[in-house]
Amino acid sequence: MDRISNSKVLITGGAGFIGSNLADTLIEDNEIVVVDDLSMGKIENLPKSNHLHFFEHSITDYEFMNKLLVEWEFDYIFLLAAVASVADTVKRPLETHEINQNANINILETIRVNRLSLKKLLFSSSAAVYGNDPELPKKETSPIDPLSPYAIDKYATERFVIDYGELYGIPTVATRFFNVYGPKQNPSSPYSGVLSIIFNCVGKDAVFSLYGDGNQTRDFVFISDVVNTLVMLMVSNEEHKVYNVGTGVSISINQVIEEFENILNKKLKINYRKIRSGDIKNSYADITEISKTGYRPAFDIHNGLQEYIDQFYK
Repeated sequence: MDRISNSKVLITGGAGFIGSNLADTLIEDNEIVVVDDLSMGKIENLPKSNHLHFFEHSITDYEFMNKLLVEWEFDYIFLLAAVASVADTVKRPLETHEINQNANINILETIRVNRLSLKKLLFSSSAAVYGNDPELPKKETSPIDPLSPYAIDKYATERFVIDYGELYGIPTVATRFFNVYGPKQNPSSPYSGVLSIIFNCVGKDAVFSLYGDGNQTRDFVFISDVVNTLVMLMVSNEEHKVYNVGTGVSISINQVIEEFENILNKKLKINYRKIRSGDIKNSYADITEISKTGYRPAFDIHNGLQEYIDQFYK
């Protein structure tokens, strides 16, 4: 795989789960700038390196962001910062809209107004944009049916990123992540991903709250596959497109629980609860388009969970 090297790279939300794993991958050969308000990320997630420059700021601090973008003249920009809790966006739609959409538009506008030259900007969107439309698997051309402010903002920002790119000559691309899991996922955060919560509950012999009957399905994709895809898209010639990032395989929550129990040789205590408003019943990715760029997920659910658990116990 081609790599990003000798470059100035901005990662918003870089102290979070995906951003910090991306920073780990890029830090050796690049100058990495992370902007994160630590509302969900953790400083301990970040690699210790003289190549890392960390700023504890919200991306809604427009004066700070504008100055940073102009002064650093980044080669690559990864827009990963977000309030990723669907429930939180339902509770605070206006406040989270400022973070999940407006702050990203400000970054695009700063690039446009100042005619900043960069090699690629990538926005991380979400499979949540598809909602509960019954068409499966989810293709990039599938109907869009966002069921929460989070999903609405993700889809709208996608369009801004792609259309700004085409209108103003900015090299942009967007990814719709399905259910990403792996090391550095925080089980105590408002939106940690169900796998990290299950792992935490099994390890601590705690009760897992399962919303629904467990037959709801997801496309669980391991963090290494996601990071490799992000880097691949940034160095590719692909522009102004949106790509699903998943495995193309549908797995139920009950199957995941069984995998964890088998690997750890422990039973999970489950408290079944009413399904939450805005939650999606079934979802998995059609990865035809991203596969055309050379993407091949290296981890299935069994190997991914085994790697996740092995890294945790290192």
